[in-house]
Amino acid sequence: MPYAQGRTYFDADSHIMELPDFLRDFADPALRERLPDLSFASGGRSAKGVQEAAARGAQPPERVDEMVALGDGLIAGPKGYAALGAFNREERTQALDQLGFQKQLVFSTFSAGFCFYGALSPEDRYGAARAHNRAMAHFCAADARLLGVGALPLDDPARAASELDALLEMGLAAAWIPHGANGGRSPGHDDFDAIWARLAEARVPFVLHVGGQPLQLHPDWMNTGRPIPTDWLGGGENVRSKDMTSLHHPVETFLGAMILDGVLERFPELRGGAIELGAGWVPSMTKRLDWSAEIWRKSEPELARLTRRPSEQIAEQLAFTPYPYEDVGDLIDQSSADLFLFSSDYPHFEGGRNPLGRFEQTLGARGEDARNRFYAENFTRVFGD
Repeated sequence: MPYAQGRTYFDADSHIMELPDFLRDFADPALRERLPDLSFASGGRSAKGVQEAAARGAQPPERVDEMVALGDGLIAGPKGYAALGAFNREERTQALDQLGFQKQLVFSTFSAGFCFYGALSPEDRYGAARAHNRAMAHFCAADARLLGVGALPLDDPARAASELDALLEMGLAAAWIPHGANGGRSPGHDDFDAIWARLAEARVPFVLHVGGQPLQLHPDWMNTGRPIPTDWLGGGENVRSKDMTSLHHPVETFLGAMILDGVLERFPELRGGAIELGAGWVPSMTKRLDWSAEIWRKSEPELARLTRRPSEQIAEQLAFTPYPYEDVGDLIDQSSADLFLFSSDYPHFEGGRNPLGRFEQTLGARGEDARNRFYAENFTRVFGD
């Protein structure tokens, strides 16, 4: 029997663990030599085994047998590159059979940063995005339950429009956008309206995901005069306790600007999700945006034109994935059952060994309606049937 059973479960966050040539194998020939090597240094124990994975392209048969034998306990089994289906698409189908999720969004782990920020030229950054998206489409093509997420840098709106057309043609299920002031512009800038309109027309949502902006605080905040701790995975570039104090700030700013600039108002069919960025901040953001829209509508014409409160726009057009240690029931009580999505983060360590058990514990006495929305219906509203 599968791990998830008894109802429909749509998983809003999972990952591929890329092999070293993930981008180069799918890049245009002229770009391949200009692409830097993927760096796995930030992965800590998540990256253990990458060289063996690259050499084989699949798990050793005896390990596959061991993980198949885990049955519904697979999610508590090996993680990172050691997990079933971490980098091999045929194995991922077997993993999904054991996990029991009817749909699963799939993000990259290490490669999207080349598309969003770093030393590449604008031309090469968009070339890297095209390679990334081809690779994601290839991985997900073998199983209709896998919904690939493409990368869409926005710093050059003309190039972004071209890449969006390619992403849609590949059949990818969502467009991952970096949650910053892309190209020095608010997400509500006129230059981006063609992007939002195209996504709305295609019924393909945008997603914001951890890694869409640098994860860590400015180094000054880590200066205590004492040794700086490693992150919890044992690497040097992942999240530490202080980083968690403000990890959501850029995404909250991005969505707040988007809403107050009228993007969701102008494009009511546009949908979006904030994934692996937690959700404890969502109720307060929703209230703050309602206050802001009401207080400043007298002096800001953009706000005076809103026909729906920000909280209404958010409930109709956006959704968020809580971390497994967050109290989903409490978040629902503070805001709305329409806002939150189940996610496993498979095969990352961060998802834990029993995410359903942890979410069920915090859902507590909430009824079937709240559970159905959390596990399936909110996903369908954002990502489609």
